[in-house]
Amino acid sequence: MNKQLSIEVEGSTVEEAVKKALKELKLSRDKVKIEVLSEEEKGLFGMPGAKPAKVRVRLIISNKENT
Repeated sequence: MNKQLSIEVEGSTVEEAVKKALKELKLSRDKVKIEVLSEEEKGLFGMPGAKPAKVRVRLIISNKENT
């Protein structure tokens, strides 16, 4: 059986959202699975911020690691 921890985070870019999630979880990128839920969308005339990027960052810990 696996324990699972995941959070969803938004940012102005996918990379920014991933960095926020890793900082919040205090984990490195190689310890998590990253799922892009939505890409950022540019505003009028290519200006940023129309729609933020959203990612789900998931850590899966097996029971083997807990014993």
